[in-house]
Amino acid sequence: MKQLVNTSLKKVSEKQRTAVLRLEMDYELAVLFEAIEEKNEKKIQDSKQKLEKIRQELLRLKAF
Repeated sequence: MKQLVNTSLKKVSEKQRTAVLRLEMDYELAVLFEAIEEKNEKKIQDSKQKLEKIRQELLRLKAF
């Protein structure tokens, strides 16, 4: 029974984390768009790095 509860809690927390990551991704895409419009290479690279980290975490969460 305890294992079932732990599994359920893990799934809920993963869904919540996935939702947060999607919001972060949307925000970072807006930042990237703005940086591209401004032609700010530093902001573009920073944003791309953040997006890559978000992508990796999303892939990790979906793998389990």
